Amino acid sequence: MEGMLSVGLGAAIGLLGVVFGSWFTARRQDRMWLREQKLKAGSGFNTAVVQLIDYLKESRLGDDGPGANELANRLQEARSTLYLLCDDDTVELADSLVRRVWGIRPTAGSADRRAEYHETVALLRRFTQRLRQEIAAS
Repeated sequence: MEGMLSVGLGAAIGLLGVVFGSWFTARRQDRMWLREQKLKAGSGFNTAVVQLIDYLKESRLGDDGPGANELANRLQEARSTLYLLCDDDTVELADSLVRRVWGIRPTAGSADRRAEYHETVALLRRFTQRLRQEIAAS
């Protein structure tokens, strides 16, 4: 009788170990998936922002052709993913950056416009740093 109790107790402890091990593994995989998704969304967002900045720097928003529309769609898709996955602070920076990007005008010939462009690039850097911190914390 005592032997069966020892075997049963050992089996229960082993089963608990398997359950906790599976739970920890699943949790780790979830965190890795979330991290990867944030990284993909952030990378897509940054790429679209930079390309749209470069595009709008040379032409007006009213002159947008298929190139600007495609870039705007990619930007919005990445932004939507950020909304779903990221913290409020990161999302607010993304919103500020998008508003700023849509306000960009051609930079040739105006010091104010060049300063506006440099402020937008600085905001992009702040967003990127914030996203890095968030990804590192997850």
